[in-house]
Amino acid sequence: MDTERLLTNFKSGRISFKAALKRLKELPYKDLGFARIDNHRKLRRGFPEVVFGQGKTTDEVIKIARRIASGGGALLITRADEAAYSGLKKIYPKLKYEKRAKIISLAPAHRPRIKKGLVLIVTGGTADMPVALEAKATLELTGDRVETLFDVGVAGLHRVLHKRALLEKANVIIVAAGMEGALASVVSGLVSKPVIAVPTSVGYGASFKGIAPLLTMLNSCSPGVAVVNIDNGFGAGYFASMINIGTVPFGDSPYL
Repeated sequence: MDTERLLTNFKSGRISFKAALKRLKELPYKDLGFARIDNHRKLRRGFPEVVFGQGKTTDEVIKIARRIASGGGALLITRADEAAYSGLKKIYPKLKYEKRAKIISLAPAHRPRIKKGLVLIVTGGTADMPVALEAKATLELTGDRVETLFDVGVAGLHRVLHKRALLEKANVIIVAAGMEGALASVVSGLVSKPVIAVPTSVGYGASFKGIAPLLTMLNSCSPGVAVVNIDNGFGAGYFASMINIGTVPFGDSPYL
């Protein structure tokens, strides 16, 4: 009823376009009883609410996903298991599942324009790939061009130095590394591009499940390094897309 009244008032000229848009951004969520879906996330941020699958039942994930995808927009579910994927695949045949990253994605009915800038995802080792692939799946859904450079950690520094041309070609670089996490500083010291560092939980005991690389990355002596949370490939991909377009990610809305 609020929406109908709002549109009627706008059509009659009682309120301005700017005021109507502001009101739309503040309209209510959908209460499913166990979850409250933010229906206007796309209007405010350019992309629908992203579902964190861990800790939710398969039925809960499916009900939330169906509500988000009902408008024909993009769907992204992180930390999702195969049971949730199997259930949703029956409803959305074009659904994709990156098993190593445990991320489900469904492209929107109208794909965003592919951005000119390149986002490069670099990993210290092969064991960091699940986190990197989470970032990659996120970026592919946003319309970003993505390339990867895996297993070029500081234990063999010549491997990353050999790819200087690729590093220079990127507009934004994501570096995912565990162990001591030094690779982000090394890469940042080689280029004039923003580097998003992702500490991973890969490593032996004293890496403290990602705390050691997190501290290394936070203490980087190379300026231009931003650090996201441990294993947060999605957060790194989202932030990289914001930088790559120069505004919010998924920004195909004329109002953003």
